[in-house]
Amino acid sequence: MRMKRTSLALVVALAKLLALSARAADPRVDSWFTSESTHYARVRESDAAVAAGAATWTGQALPAYAGIQEVASDSNYFYVRSHGLAGYVMGPWYLNAARTQLFPNRPLARNNIWRFPRAATISGGKTLTGLGPVGLYVNGVSLFDNRDAFAWNGSTDAMGTGYWWRDAYVNEGVTFDRGGAHQEQTGNYHYHAQPPALRLQLGDNISYNSGTGIYSEDTNHLHHSPILAWVSDGLPIYGPYGFSDPTNPASPVRRMISGYVPRNGLSGSDNLNDNGRGSIPAWAQRAYGVGPSQSGPGVDSVRPLGHYLEDNAYLGDLTNSINGQRYQMAADFDLNEWNARFCVTPEFPEGAWVYFLTIKADGAPAFPYAIGRQYFGTPAATQPATFPTNSVTSHFRGGPNLRETLNTPTVVGGSVMLTWSAVEGGTYQVQAITQSVATNWATLSTNVSATAFGATYNEATGGTSAQRFYRVGRTALANYYGGASNSGGAGAVAPGGSASRGSTITVTITLPTAPPLPPANLLPNSVSLAGSISGTMITRPVAGTVLATFAIPANAPSGLQNIVVTFNPAPTYTMSGAFMIN
Repeated sequence: MRMKRTSLALVVALAKLLALSARAADPRVDSWFTSESTHYARVRESDAAVAAGAATWTGQALPAYAGIQEVASDSNYFYVRSHGLAGYVMGPWYLNAARTQLFPNRPLARNNIWRFPRAATISGGKTLTGLGPVGLYVNGVSLFDNRDAFAWNGSTDAMGTGYWWRDAYVNEGVTFDRGGAHQEQTGNYHYHAQPPALRLQLGDNISYNSGTGIYSEDTNHLHHSPILAWVSDGLPIYGPYGFSDPTNPASPVRRMISGYVPRNGLSGSDNLNDNGRGSIPAWAQRAYGVGPSQSGPGVDSVRPLGHYLEDNAYLGDLTNSINGQRYQMAADFDLNEWNARFCVTPEFPEGAWVYFLTIKADGAPAFPYAIGRQYFGTPAATQPATFPTNSVTSHFRGGPNLRETLNTPTVVGGSVMLTWSAVEGGTYQVQAITQSVATNWATLSTNVSATAFGATYNEATGGTSAQRFYRVGRTALANYYGGASNSGGAGAVAPGGSASRGSTITVTITLPTAPPLPPANLLPNSVSLAGSISGTMITRPVAGTVLATFAIPANAPSGLQNIVVTFNPAPTYTMSGAFMIN
């Protein structure tokens, strides 16, 4: 019996390992949450709007598509473009716990472009995180570090530099919406700590009560957390649950334990409540490259314990009073001072360095929340100004670039119901034919409008007809953020348009009638102006036109220039003298 149990355990472990290996071909490009990229981002401005179920877009003049818009890769990097807005309804935001004062900032769409290294570099030297985005969540929302930009300057908390940084969750958590995010003055919607709404969308051991608006941990059927974000150093951030044994995928799943504790006199820490903020902890000394004697303000009702990041100590620096030994990672806690560990995961069955989100048993965020005050890997030095279109493999294009898919028709009585994936703001044509040869298509409708959930058309008498074939095609698209009139400057047309050297312009290109147009859902492989100026943010709002944005160098050739639009598979369109550079 004992041998049989052992054999069975080995079989189960092997089966789990094989299943984990097959989960994702490449998590760097497969882990992005793209299912909501074709509908408009929306907000609820107040609790009254939540109660009424009203959702609007009020941040700017034109609507923006939510979340991830493009994913691509090459041998060294993977690239992601996002509008920075969540697919769930964002908001509301308040300044006070009583929820009587509205938070003044509203989320604004942006053309976020990220480049992440395929192979993370883990070195001895560590880099401090900067203010602003340090990574990207898989729904396209920015990851900020655990500060709120204010530090103790010797007399007060102020924007600038220092050795006592205010904790964003502790000091600004009241301004977070139900999704766990807020936005700074420029409208950059972002998370500092756990994102419960995103976790719910990804099925990460969490539930939601729509009546109370409360998220709670669901530990009834624990499973390994999914990837929630990617950091600039190329490492993923998982949700809060991982394998208890870092090298065994058959071990039980449990909540990962942070390596940090409050400096309250417990767990071998000093007691700031009694002794004041006379020194910064050892982890901060290493991160900032200074000695311990960096004093801060006293602990009081204005700046209670937890007000600053440095009010927390790393267990690996502390001594366990029970055995007189230093606390040990893997034995006493799970994550190092950067909030990472080397372990196997469903996406990395052979093991990898990854970060984990940290929460308490009740689901409340636990310091340091996502990553520590430094990157564990080497962050990307710069981010590209434009999304690459040459020499990369495209893995996803969403929003206006969606390739629509018609679902299997449903026949109910004498009616045929058609449903298909669609771009919100799009208008569609529906056609039918009673033979398999694609000629003499009959137009059933020319003005089917898409919603946030797709598009539908009901042919009332379709079920009484002979065997039929259907097709749909987008014929128009409403103006949107990033479209021809609002992305990188005023719009122009080709043939016939013009722009100045040193400008950035979005051009609506009308394709020639010969050769015949490619399928309506096929996007150009590349668009070029004047031979060497590559177009970016390429879309195809209707079958006969292409939109492309050009950053025209100051030294570009002047005069009439050619535009070349290449599809893969063919055709290629060369429009001689189609655009004037002044």
